[in-house]
Parts: sequence; C-alpha cells; structure tokens
Amino acid sequence: MHRLAIAAVAVLTCVCAHAQRIEVSIPASKPLNGHLVLVFSKNTESEPRDQLEENYLSSQGFGVDVVNQDPAKPIVVDAATVGYPRKTLNDLDAGDYTVQAVFNVYEEFHLENGKTLWLPPDKGEGQHWNHKPGNPYDAPVKVHFDPKSKTVLKLTLDKVIPPIEGTDEDPAVMAAKDPGAKWLKYERFRSEKLSKFWGRDVYLGAWVLLPDGFDEHPDAHYPLVVYQDHYHAGFGPLPWVTTPPDPKAKGGPRRGSAGYRFYQDWTSGRLPRVIMIYVQNANPYYDDSYVVDSANVGPYGSAINEELIPFIEKKYRGLGQGWARATFGGSTGGWEALATQVFYPDMYNGTWAACPDPVDFHGYQNIDLYNDANAFVRKGDFGEIPIAADRKPDGSIIANTDAEFRFEYVLGTHGRSTEQWNIWQAVFSPQGADGYPAQVIDPLTGEIDKQVVEYWHEHYDLNAYMQKNWATLGPKLEGKLHLAVGDGDTYFLNNAVHDLQKSLEATRNPHSDAQFQYGPGEPHCYTGGPAEYTMQENNANWPQRVLPQMVDHMLRTAPEGADVKSWRY
Repeated sequence: MHRLAIAAVAVLTCVCAHAQRIEVSIPASKPLNGHLVLVFSKNTESEPRDQLEENYLSSQGFGVDVVNQDPAKPIVVDAATVGYPRKTLNDLDAGDYTVQAVFNVYEEFHLENGKTLWLPPDKGEGQHWNHKPGNPYDAPVKVHFDPKSKTVLKLTLDKVIPPIEGTDEDPAVMAAKDPGAKWLKYERFRSEKLSKFWGRDVYLGAWVLLPDGFDEHPDAHYPLVVYQDHYHAGFGPLPWVTTPPDPKAKGGPRRGSAGYRFYQDWTSGRLPRVIMIYVQNANPYYDDSYVVDSANVGPYGSAINEELIPFIEKKYRGLGQGWARATFGGSTGGWEALATQVFYPDMYNGTWAACPDPVDFHGYQNIDLYNDANAFVRKGDFGEIPIAADRKPDGSIIANTDAEFRFEYVLGTHGRSTEQWNIWQAVFSPQGADGYPAQVIDPLTGEIDKQVVEYWHEHYDLNAYMQKNWATLGPKLEGKLHLAVGDGDTYFLNNAVHDLQKSLEATRNPHSDAQFQYGPGEPHCYTGGPAEYTMQENNANWPQRVLPQMVDHMLRTAPEGADVKSWRY
C-alpha cells in the first residue's frame, strides 16, 4: 500500500447547532435516492472508504438512508445516526481524523410481482459500494473532531467513480487482451428468467476455459466442470497466468507460480480435458446469488442451470448430460457447490465443497437459529455472554455478532448492505410486506424471528432438506458428496459441517457414502488435500487435485453408450 496523500482540508464553520453534526452535500440535478456512508479513520495508509471491515480493526463508519431528497439540502449525520464500531458520533474521542464519504446510489426496480424497490445495482464492479461506478464521493480530508463541539463539519461529494466498461477491469477487455485467449473465453449472457423477475435486462457473465486440443479435435465433446465463487473480474479458480512469474515482483512469485503452473498443467494434457466455467452473478444484494431460486434475489438457480449452462454446452461442444458434469467451490462457492448438487441431483455427478457457508442452521456461523433466543447474546440465570462471530485459528475472537450486524446496518438498511449476513437473509427469506427480504434477525437488537426461521428450514437448510427427502434424494447422491473444512474455521462454519456429517452417517437405504475431511486448527478456507502439505500449498493446486477425481467418477458411472472417448485424446 502507498501512503495516502491528503487531498483537501475540511472547512469548519461555527454555527448555532443543537448537537454535533456533519452536513454532506451532493451536486445533482434530481432528487437523491441511496445510502450515505461516512468514514472516520486514523490510518493514512489507504483511503477511509477502503477501511470499513467487520472486525475490531475497522475504521469508524456512519450510515444514512436518503429518500427523494432535494439535492439543495445537505444530508445530515448527527448524534442520532447509527455508527460502527462506535454506536454514535458522541462516542468518538476528540482528536484528528481523516474523513471521507461515499453516496451509494440506488435505482428503482419494478419487480415482476408488482413490488417497487430502491436497490444498489451492480455496475460491473461486483457490489463494492466504495468503488461502484457512478457513486459520488469526496477526496479524504483532515479534520479535528470534538463530539462536544457545536461546530458543523461540511463536506461536498464533488467526485464520481468512473465506469468500468472499456477499462482493463472490464471482463470483456480482459478476455480480448489475454494471451491465453485460445483457451479462455468470456460470455455475456442475457437471462430471460432473471430479466422477467427484475423487470429489466439482467446479464450473467461466464468465463469459459476450454481444454487443450479443443480446436484440433472438432468432433470431440467434453464434460463440464462448474467452479463456484464470489465475483471476480477475471477467471476465478486460480490466476490464469500465461507467463512465468517474475521472482522480483512485489510479494514474490508464489501466487504467480500457482497460476502459471495451472496454465501449464491445463494446456499440456496433464489434466483431464474438460470445459471449466466460472459464472459471474452479482446482483442488487451481493456479489453472488448463491445459485438457487430465491423470493428476493430471483431465479438464479434456474437461470444458470437451465439457460446459461445449456447455452455454453451447445456453443462449446459440451456433452450436455448429467453424468458428465461436476461442480466445486469454497466458502460461498462451497455452499453453492453442495446446494447445486442437492437441488439438481440428476444434473450433476459430483460436488467438492470446501469451507461451505452454513449447511445447517443450527450452526448459522456461531448462532443456533432454532434454539438461541437472541443472535447477539446467550443468557444464563445470572449472566450472559456475547456470541462470537469471527476468530483466529488459535481461538482468539476478532468480532462478535452484534458488531457485525451493526456494521452491515451502517452500510445499508432493509438488507441492502451487500454484505454477508444480508445476502443470506435475501437468499433464504421470503419477501417481506414492504418488498424487501423478511428480517430473520433484528440488526440492532438481535431478536430472531422464528417464523422466518421456519421458512429457512423448509427451503434452504441443506441438512434438513436432505434428511426430509433422503428416500428419493439419497440414491442420487451416492458417490457425489465431498466436503472439507478447517476445524479452526474463521467463521465457525465447521460446526454446521459436523452436524451434516452426523446426519448423513445416520442415514439408511442408502447409507450415505459422503466424504468429509477436517483440517485441525485450519482457518477459512481449507480445501483438504494431503496432510504432508500446508493448507496454502493444497489450496494452490486445488483444481489439479479434484479434476482427476471428478473425471474418474464420471467414467465409473457413465451410462452404457455414453461418449467416454472423443475427449480423451
């Protein structure tokens, strides 16, 4: 990182104010709709807008909803404004700070069901409010702040984040410039299903990695492997590096080495010849959709599995059959990989899910949605203890749930933070009466809505879903389930995986043969692998480890008459 050059100095004007306040002006020609995020920082190594995070090391943020506001009037941050980590402006210490604000612009969405919502659209950046094209912001300014002062701090957001389209961050530009374009393609696909749901054109991005010899074997048809992950502008599983790493590069050659090794293995015939795809599916609630059909996020499961994948298989000569598809991913991608296999059991022939997001809501991170009365504290007869949210591998707690929920509330109300807890709520919840996701946990009190939990249980608790449907689902999952997680997972995700394993070990007719691997003391995101290698070494060659396993299983289970030869040259 480079040291921040302070671009401006705030003008402090003494006025008669009833409380400490900050006024933020945004030059505009029409009413303002969106959410202001104001950040106080002590760290000058980066801009304040890049320093909000969910643990105790975060800078200080404040959030304000703005609805049809006259741009001639300032947006006010005062003692009543909710903050994080400190709860209000009055809780800040007097002193010198660097301050910056970003206005996350909302757009009006007219949903198919008649609801009208104000939401932050993805603008190609993967739902990062602090770098979203079109969002007004200001240069960082130095201020002396005193919560007891009657002085008003005035800021003007006179800059606008530029568009990504046509820049090197644009996936289409990346694909065109990539030296490995012979193998790596990019598709921008309009989804009819999603466009209908959202009332506007919705596109999916898809990176398609073609096998070695694709052009030289025009009659070959290939299995398909779907990699699940968060939004990346480029290809997701590993850096696609077509040149040897520079040992003198900043940070060393390690990551470049992994990417170049993957490129070499892929293009030399050392790996099974398959088509691998990575889908970009950022949406108004998050950088990823969780690839299921959802009342709030929309029919992403159907759009990806019934529209996009058939399109790719037809264009790039996929075999187009369930025995010849597999999926893998970690964290969000781990949940997606498992959910995809479970909800589409005939369409996929294996999943390798690492450090998956909660697969059983008894372990909603460290919250038991079914038995906890509150998501922030557990109480005894005479005492109480906060519920931890994030930890280091040694067990040290770095964030509690109450702070994390307030962090997201500062970034957006009504489930619009575009962060982790809110996307789970958006994906798993029914739509509320106001059109926004029904609230499962009150972000300021921790109260759990058990009626919403029941909806989650019926639709998206993967363990409960498998138990309920095991008689018909179990035979379709034989040989297909592979899970790995660190037992020191940063977000306690190992708890739910253990619950799932106990349930599957108790199954009969058939008895589940799901495979589980745990990394003692390993954090997020452990992907398994040989114990003689470090977690980082195993993660660096994860595709090389799982692809042969996938194809071996495909060949063992291919139906009679299936094409098992054209792609094995």
